[in-house]
Amino acid sequence: QLQASGGGSVETGGSLRLSCAASGRTFSAHGMGWFRQAPGKEREFVAAIHWSGGSTLTADSMKGRFTISRDIAKNTVYLQMNSLKLEDTAVYYCAARSFRSASDRPGGYDYWGQGTQVTVSS
Repeated sequence: QLQASGGGSVETGGSLRLSCAASGRTFSAHGMGWFRQAPGKEREFVAAIHWSGGSTLTADSMKGRFTISRDIAKNTVYLQMNSLKLEDTAVYYCAARSFRSASDRPGGYDYWGQGTQVTVSS
């Protein structure tokens, strides 16, 4: 129901834009989030957005570099990633929750996409 795409390989300092498209149902009234998981590490919060797009949360280490947005009409959420660093290498997951607000907790989400790989190299 949630399909993440846009991952790939990029050099440090580069940019990528991830997309998360919903199918089968609408998530227009749901808070949405992005998380990531690197090998051997726990799933980590990246960014989240209120259902209206009016408010967002971003992890401190990504503020100023990553921006979450959504297109309600397209049932799609985006993650613009700039100034990528080696430590941003991970599988990125999008998620939706049954509440309209944003959350930085993985447990606060009910629906998860399959993930898209982002690899940053020097």
